[in-house]
Amino acid sequence: MTIRDRWSRLSLNQELAAGALALGFLALFARPYRSDVVPLDVRELAALIEEEKDHVDVGDLAAWIVEGRSDYRLIDLRSEDEYAAYHIPTAENIVLSALPDAGLSPNEKIVLYSDGGIHAYQAWMLMRAKGFRTIYTMKGGLDEWKAAVLFPTMAENAPAAERARFERAAAMSRFFGGTPRTGGAGTATLQTPEMPKVEAPAGGAVLTKPKKKKKEGC
Repeated sequence: MTIRDRWSRLSLNQELAAGALALGFLALFARPYRSDVVPLDVRELAALIEEEKDHVDVGDLAAWIVEGRSDYRLIDLRSEDEYAAYHIPTAENIVLSALPDAGLSPNEKIVLYSDGGIHAYQAWMLMRAKGFRTIYTMKGGLDEWKAAVLFPTMAENAPAAERARFERAAAMSRFFGGTPRTGGAGTATLQTPEMPKVEAPAGGAVLTKPKKKKKEGC
């Protein structure tokens, strides 16, 4: 069995643990970058992942936005065009390559997201290597936000308990400009409605990879 075959059989948590181990190795032994990273406790990272303390659920994040909480920063890691097409309200756009030099404070509570989960987890491990302790990912990424917050679905013959949960989800969906949907067995095959329009939050500048300054003088 090749190394690629073995890697493809790893679960998400196993992949993240392997990535954390690699980052830990670099933090300890990569001399050129020693001033920019801190040693990683691989056991601590594994425990955070196993205990699910490394992420925030989309439902909790949606509630924070509705409540108007301001004790965290939400970072969209996707490209500028993807961010302009749609982003979660209050999110700032900082692409992954610009994240280490974006001026974020290690004392801030930061939530990262991308389309799925892997890209955000890579950024999470990168920032952990830089000493950030209160940094999280949004579980499932934007894909989960669409499914659970913007476009929740319910079968037509759903039991009462599920209908009650759906009513709460539908209210949240409408708050964010989404479209709650009901249908029969083919509900899952329905086309995703058009994404709602979201204006960039005040002060939420789009950050790209910083340009090198030209040398002045001799």
